Amino acid sequence: MKPISKILIIAGSDSSGGAGIQADIKTVTALGSYAMTAITAITSQNTTGVNSVFPVTPSEIKNQIIFTCKDLKPDAVKIGMLYSTEVILQIIEALKKIKAKNIILDPVMVAKGGARLINNSAIKTLKNKLIKKTELITPNIPEAEVLTKLKIKNIDDMINSGKILIKLGAKNVLIKGGHKSSMQIEDVFINKREIKIFKNKKIKTKNTHGTGCTLSSAITTFLSCGKPLKKSCELGIKYVNQAIKSNLNYGKGHGPINHLTSFNIKGEFKI
Repeated sequence: MKPISKILIIAGSDSSGGAGIQADIKTVTALGSYAMTAITAITSQNTTGVNSVFPVTPSEIKNQIIFTCKDLKPDAVKIGMLYSTEVILQIIEALKKIKAKNIILDPVMVAKGGARLINNSAIKTLKNKLIKKTELITPNIPEAEVLTKLKIKNIDDMINSGKILIKLGAKNVLIKGGHKSSMQIEDVFINKREIKIFKNKKIKTKNTHGTGCTLSSAITTFLSCGKPLKKSCELGIKYVNQAIKSNLNYGKGHGPINHLTSFNIKGEFKI
């Protein structure tokens, strides 16, 4: 099997492999595409939380993007952890230089264990400058609340929050409903023309580390291969749900999901 498309991932590293750039690479690979990376930060973490964050300099992040894409032109770009205004501005400049298209932004703000991964100045820059450069932004409910300053309690609040993000310049928004305490997960896709609610049964498990990173990377992969954006969201959600169902149960905290759920390994390569 040859990769169908090339994807540039701009995100932080998760030493435990469940989230961040490791989850992104696994997702892109498992869905049949080729992953390239620009690492924004190195974290020391495991399933119980984040121990430390070591930032990569903004200029070096920019260098990673430009030098990689000078040789390998991406069909789509997934953006994850961005910790400072300087990083965001350098990334915007780099993406303009490489003439990037199909940009998906996952506005990572807090790790599963509660550690803050972005400062207030960067949130403001993300809202004012980066959102409008993207094809899709994929906040979860807490992230959407920070970006819109609207308390989200129900599906109507999710829709209103999406409309605010559209007014801020987002072309399309997918608000993830996994943080709601209900038997059913409702993810809201919204743009100026339509609203689509994806409904799925909530899977009872604590092992959901990296679901946001995985979903945005899955959507980016499907989009890069020519699927329409709304269909890419539907397929991405389906992939993540299957990955959660495996319930790997690794570690003592919030364990990772199974990125290999899409694999059919040939007999000659089975262990």
